[in-house]
Amino acid sequence: MATDLFRSIPSVDRLLQHLEQDASLTGIPRTLIKELVNAYLEEIRNAIRRGSVENEHELEPRALLPDLTLYIRKRSRPRFRRVLNATGVVVHTNLGRSLLAQEAVEAMKTACTGYSNLEFDLETGQRGSRYDLVQDLLCELSGAEAALVVNNNAAAVLLVLNTLAQGGEVIVSRGELVEIGGSFRIPEVMERSGAVLREVGATNRTHPADYERAIGPETAALLKAHTSNYRIVGFHKEVDASELAAIAKDRDLPVIEDLGSGNLLRFPGALGQEEPTVQDTVAKGVSVICFSGDKLLGGPQAGIILGKERYIRRIQANPLNRALRIDKMTLAALESTLRLYKDPEAAQEKIPTLEMICASESSLRNRAAGLARKIRKTLGKKFRVETAKGTSRVGGGASPTLALPTHLVRLIPRGDAPDLETLRRRLLDTNPPLVGRVEDDALCLDPRTLRRLEAKDLVAALQQAVHNGGNHT
Repeated sequence: MATDLFRSIPSVDRLLQHLEQDASLTGIPRTLIKELVNAYLEEIRNAIRRGSVENEHELEPRALLPDLTLYIRKRSRPRFRRVLNATGVVVHTNLGRSLLAQEAVEAMKTACTGYSNLEFDLETGQRGSRYDLVQDLLCELSGAEAALVVNNNAAAVLLVLNTLAQGGEVIVSRGELVEIGGSFRIPEVMERSGAVLREVGATNRTHPADYERAIGPETAALLKAHTSNYRIVGFHKEVDASELAAIAKDRDLPVIEDLGSGNLLRFPGALGQEEPTVQDTVAKGVSVICFSGDKLLGGPQAGIILGKERYIRRIQANPLNRALRIDKMTLAALESTLRLYKDPEAAQEKIPTLEMICASESSLRNRAAGLARKIRKTLGKKFRVETAKGTSRVGGGASPTLALPTHLVRLIPRGDAPDLETLRRRLLDTNPPLVGRVEDDALCLDPRTLRRLEAKDLVAALQQAVHNGGNHT
């Protein structure tokens, strides 16, 4: 019987002839389609061996083609794809961090589709420096004397320490020796930079005298690190950057501060109190400051280094800098993003990260209600759809204890609807995939992190997951 079934499997050429008439496969290379047809038929053979196929009619082209078409479309999709973020985490490190402003997107397009003055001085006609394209803007916005940009903040910290402290001791509070996402640990980065770690204070309390007692002939710098997604509460004390700057000034030592998610906008309320601005940190006299471009700043992935000119010039001259430099697309997007900050109100309106963080509770309530109506109209028989108060998160290691008030859309299965875990998995297979959060026996969707034009895509993704098991392109 199995032998007869194997003989009934249609040939690759026969299936390809049918597929040539399918407009949904337009644009997929024929060689890839042929490769996927062979892979699909191998799965059919395995199904026959398992006894999952028992009738030769199941192997006729008309029976196989719908599933085969979906198989090809699904496996020919790009691996890097757009995702609908309904988690409420604004700077979601797993979902691409900050979204770029439209101005930054257009700037990247310009950089990609034509030649540019990446390293060409248009005034002299001679070779120029790519760093000059954003240095003046960074200095104007922050108040720093000089600036440099590399490919991410981990690289920035590595480069700064390697330049200013290789072979010497760097004094840092024990409570700031943290690990953040991707197993990025401050002590390990210091080790790779060639600097020697000198811990001071206790985990929960460090005093100025701790730094003063630790300074000796081998001391190369004092370091202050943002604790990112880790906070100590209760009986706690840390040394302010201005106090460190005063200690270091008397001894002609640099103070390095890793701000993590550095921001140029003074956020309202509790977030503004928890996250220092870059401007404030510069004003405290810190020698060198490092922070990310793709977190609270709302720009592309980059590590921004700024501070006193005598230190920045040494860092820029480090040969390691060339290995860590940013490309033309990042520079274009970063410059465009920084230009928006020249008008803080425009920045808050046009930079998606800032707009999402600062969204009012009333606007989120209205958006949740509108989204719930659309879902109810389409899937009301499958789910109980309701809105409820909830919380969002800033993400990206910023203000981990701060809850932003929001309004959620809650989907509670009923009848023959898929259970929540099945629904969650199926939503990851839709096009585009939809990522929400399951809590309190409901699928929760937060409008804060959804663009206004994505409501239609969200409803379509839910339909795909419920009716097609997510197998749709």
